[in-house]
Amino acid sequence: MQRYFQKYGKGVLFPIALLAGLLYFFLQQSNSAEVDIIPVTEQPSYNENEETTDPVSAVMVDVKGQVKFPGVYELTEEHRIIDAIQMAGGYTEQADTKMINHAQRLQDEMVIYVPFQGEELADSVNIAVPQLNASGKVNINTADETQLMTIPGIGPAKAQAIISYRNEAGKFQTIDDIKKVSGIGEKSFERMKELIEVK
Repeated sequence: MQRYFQKYGKGVLFPIALLAGLLYFFLQQSNSAEVDIIPVTEQPSYNENEETTDPVSAVMVDVKGQVKFPGVYELTEEHRIIDAIQMAGGYTEQADTKMINHAQRLQDEMVIYVPFQGEELADSVNIAVPQLNASGKVNINTADETQLMTIPGIGPAKAQAIISYRNEAGKFQTIDDIKKVSGIGEKSFERMKELIEVK
């Protein structure tokens, strides 16, 4: 045995030592990797749509007549006529405001005409206030498209639908009959019922 080690000892010990060294190296690397592992915490998810709201459409309105700064102004469909008047600097001292529905919502391409006191408006003048008769209401049986569009919630499409309904079904018997027109429901009717009539 002693002769065997004397003869082959160096040749046998060297590979064993090399294997031991490599094993020690890999064990150290493994331990180091385990120490360096940092747990990744899950980030809270965020839904970009959670806080978004429906976009509000912009509208362009033309404010004319007895306001301090007549012109075309950009607002939104959520604004009212009073907002457009204020943007135009407010009324002049000569303005006649008694026929203007300040609470009416704005519509794109609307013309808001403010007459002066005592002015007689021509039929061709398109104003964004109801064409009132003696009762102070719009007769939905006789009003034309322009006059119908002065009613809150009535735009070009609904005005045409009202006229088409009259032509096909005849005159409205009561103001409630306007709910038979496509696109006009209970909510729309509640907004306009105090401003319309039938004759």
